[in-house]
Amino acid sequence: MRSAVLVQGFPAQVAGTNCWVVAPGQNEQCVVIDPGVGVAGRLSEIIAENHLHPVAVLLTHGHLDHTFSVVPICQARDVPAYIHPADRAQLTDPWTWLGPGAWGIFGVPGWTAAEPADVRELSDGADLDIAGMRLRIEHAPGHSLGSVVFGADGGSARALFSGDVLFAGSIGRTDLPGGSDADMDASLRRVVLPKADDTVVYPGHGPSTTVGQERQRNPYLRAVL
Repeated sequence: MRSAVLVQGFPAQVAGTNCWVVAPGQNEQCVVIDPGVGVAGRLSEIIAENHLHPVAVLLTHGHLDHTFSVVPICQARDVPAYIHPADRAQLTDPWTWLGPGAWGIFGVPGWTAAEPADVRELSDGADLDIAGMRLRIEHAPGHSLGSVVFGADGGSARALFSGDVLFAGSIGRTDLPGGSDADMDASLRRVVLPKADDTVVYPGHGPSTTVGQERQRNPYLRAVL
């Protein structure tokens, strides 16, 4: 298995959620991570520019800003979606987990919450061999019950797709239904802190960073050291 050497991301039209396209290189199979609102056009451009063939959509968690476009993308490409079982219910009922006012942000006339035709569940600690890559799945609750991170370790190239577990200088909020300060602290200790300093972090929102930079400056990581 090769490491992920092609990583391209761009923000969705709502909430600035990062959608990531990950592959061993150009002219290869790829995975799409967290397709949010209005990503279809830019996603198709990246796929065409790099001559990629999508084989799956991976979801770091079930919140609607990360899953909004999962059904049309899976249908158009005839690929499965992967999600942790603790967040699967959010695919068909996202509103319960987002709190009051969510419809005003994400409500789109004619849009209906639904599962893709092929949904596969992620297991903590498992290796996912996909698109010529091996991604390590780690359950990291705190932002949501089923939050996961995807790790890729190619020796000299280490990557962590952290969803809303870890941002540059911050972490995901813990006050939504299913969130927990205690679970987030435990996830930071167990999942993030053991990573090598040179691990590049590709978060669900905001710019990329490294574990080493966050170990030094992220107040939430420093608080659990």
